[in-house]
Amino acid sequence: MNIQELIERGAMFVMNHSGGKDSQAMAIELTRLVPREQLVIVHADLGEVEWGGAVDHIKATSDLPVHVCRNERKTLLDMIEQRGKFPSPQLRQCTSDLKRGPIERTIRGLVTDRMRQWCGNPDRVLGTGERRAAIEAGMALVVNCMGMRAQESSSRAKLEPFKLNAKNSLAGREWYDWLPIHDWSTAKVFETIKAAGQEPHAIYAAGMSRFSCCFCVMASKADLTTAARLNPKLYARYVGLERSTGQVMLMPTKGGGRKTLEDVTGIKADMALLA
Repeated sequence: MNIQELIERGAMFVMNHSGGKDSQAMAIELTRLVPREQLVIVHADLGEVEWGGAVDHIKATSDLPVHVCRNERKTLLDMIEQRGKFPSPQLRQCTSDLKRGPIERTIRGLVTDRMRQWCGNPDRVLGTGERRAAIEAGMALVVNCMGMRAQESSSRAKLEPFKLNAKNSLAGREWYDWLPIHDWSTAKVFETIKAAGQEPHAIYAAGMSRFSCCFCVMASKADLTTAARLNPKLYARYVGLERSTGQVMLMPTKGGGRKTLEDVTGIKADMALLA
């Protein structure tokens, strides 16, 4: 199975779009490759911990349908308070609970809606014959597109760029995961955005190298320092959580020992901002 075959079979290509540069470049590339009626965007809203204006930026740089989803039961800060510790590079519940889970639920709902629309019955449960016909017509065929790149980290370099997702290939669905820009360089990402006559989100010009959560357990010292400067109130909340839980957000580095956010960034949090 290859991408061209999936396009010809009428697959729905779902682009996971954070609002960041990689998602933006991926969206530009896929609009060149896939008919627009087979494209849709899904954004996992992370609430107060993500950079502002993400959805507005997505809509400003694409005229495709944008479906916003979220975990309605908890936020990242709720999760940290309840667990008494932060996510780690090894246990990234933030990704599974706040991004992957809501996105997969949304995609399953989109597949159901697509099947019903194809059958001309958008408001009711389909019968067995209708479901079978919709499945045979490719209405339950999904390509889940994500913007992870090999250059970002050793773990991402090991990811399979294209594979069948057996866990989600249920109830008549045929679901593939695809990393369309896995082999792209950072330079190519920015070049693609520029060539399309677009600009990346404003946080890149402000000094950030990565998007999504303002303060990420995978972030560099430079990004954390920039984020603390740009978002002092949220920074104070994270520092407050380190103090109340007795834990630090960042895992100790080899030979580096345990460091708080204030140690890492050299910026003292203004706790008065939380009053």
